[in-house]
Amino acid sequence: MSLDGVAELWDRLVGTQPDPPPWLVLLTGLLALTVVVTRLPWRIGRNAITIAHEGGHALAAVLTGRRLQGIRLHSDTSGLTLSAGRPTGSGMVFTLLAGYLAPSLIGLGGAWLLGGNRITLLLWIAVALLLAMLVMIRNVYGVLSIVVTTAVVLGVSWRASPQVQAAFAYTGVWFLLLGGVRPVGELQALRRRGQLPQSDADQLAWITRVPALVWVGLFGVVNILALVAGAALLTGPALDRLDLPG
Repeated sequence: MSLDGVAELWDRLVGTQPDPPPWLVLLTGLLALTVVVTRLPWRIGRNAITIAHEGGHALAAVLTGRRLQGIRLHSDTSGLTLSAGRPTGSGMVFTLLAGYLAPSLIGLGGAWLLGGNRITLLLWIAVALLLAMLVMIRNVYGVLSIVVTTAVVLGVSWRASPQVQAAFAYTGVWFLLLGGVRPVGELQALRRRGQLPQSDADQLAWITRVPALVWVGLFGVVNILALVAGAALLTGPALDRLDLPG
């Protein structure tokens, strides 16, 4: 690739895109909310939340000095991240803590980028993270999930029009922000029925001696705050551009 080509690619990556129309920002939020609260669409879309969840575990493990052994994604939208190291201590705490927080925090970071109209940059960062995660996947369904997701994001970022990129990016970020909240409620419902005795919250309780319900509450509070902050970042510029009568 020539220097001019590299410069053009760099400008495309870090440059800003046109402001999306306010209706697109609001409509994509409504679409994401519909997916989160509707049974079958949520069952399908939850795979993206699982990817973010397990990616959060993996990143926290690496950052805290644990040895990442592999990630598995399952067709029932569950997942498993294995790392080696001390079974207790701060590294394990942060690794366990990161899973339920990751989708919402990633969504918040995405909302910040979209607030600056860095739509293409957001999509390429997503591709880079997915490719980094791919090398640690240890089952066929997991590889298929990551490859398909990466291909979709890469295709939109490379071939789609700015309008389609914007619609795709806003829907995805809204979905992470909204979809990060629902699994916390599902977690507590399963715990209450005794169906998830080895949940992240219960493992955190065993390590720290802080009750599991406190950890579930922390997941919920952080994710709701991320949703509120992310929604403000996404809708603030759109509402400023909205033409109101008078």
